[in-house]
Amino acid sequence: MKIAFGCDHGGFVLKAEIIDYLKKNGHEIIDFGIDENKSVDYPDYGVPVAECVSAGEADFGIIACGTGIGISIAANKVPGIRCALLSDTFSAHATREHNDANMMALGGRTIGPGLAVDIVATFLNTSFSGDARHQRRIDKITAIEKKYSK
Repeated sequence: MKIAFGCDHGGFVLKAEIIDYLKKNGHEIIDFGIDENKSVDYPDYGVPVAECVSAGEADFGIIACGTGIGISIAANKVPGIRCALLSDTFSAHATREHNDANMMALGGRTIGPGLAVDIVATFLNTSFSGDARHQRRIDKITAIEKKYSK
């Protein structure tokens, strides 16, 4: 799979372990940074990842900031993105199976690298169920997005 990755300084602590895991498991990485631990603005890194996923240039996106909140809010402004803020493997499984999430956000100050890798593995190894009830709900989300996108 092709995975886009981006983080700010708050998510930088997770970057090396996540990218190492992805590469060891045969994934191609599109790295949007950051490359050094310096203060930056999370929209500048989350949105390019979301645009890459929305354009079909990557299969999934992984983003991180201090809590994962700000960067996920920014990513979810990009049409076609369903980015879930994750802090446990159950939610990682559920958001793929039920919501067909195409991006995930993590908090570098709220979870450690080991748990982050477990969450990434669960997310990437879970497929969308395709159940009619879940697709119906995703279609409603898409309709909301279209209504408010100008």
